[in-house]
Amino acid sequence: MKKTLVLGATTNPERTAYVAVHRLVNMGHEVIPVGVKTGEIAGITIANGQPKIEAVDTVSLYVNPEIQKSYYDYLLALQPNRIIFNPGTENLELATLASQQGIAVENACTLVLLATNTY
Repeated sequence: MKKTLVLGATTNPERTAYVAVHRLVNMGHEVIPVGVKTGEIAGITIANGQPKIEAVDTVSLYVNPEIQKSYYDYLLALQPNRIIFNPGTENLELATLASQQGIAVENACTLVLLATNTY
């Protein structure tokens, strides 16, 4: 199972990030939801800011490229194996920086990857 940081986590059940956290948990992945607001998803407290996390396999992005800028150093310092740019979060600048550090990048949908067993 892949330890996944979900950036843009929210308690709003109508948001894709909310659904993604639940599906990841239901499929047995360890999930670290990170968001702006406090709350809880699938029994996990949403972390705020830029929490120190070890051994992150995947970062699944649910924030737009403008918001991502303040997270560049943080995300790259995590040294994840990959970053998934979900629809609407595609960002060539961050993708290039990640690739230069050996981090795989995917323009994909976490929910589709999970549904097709290709996560």
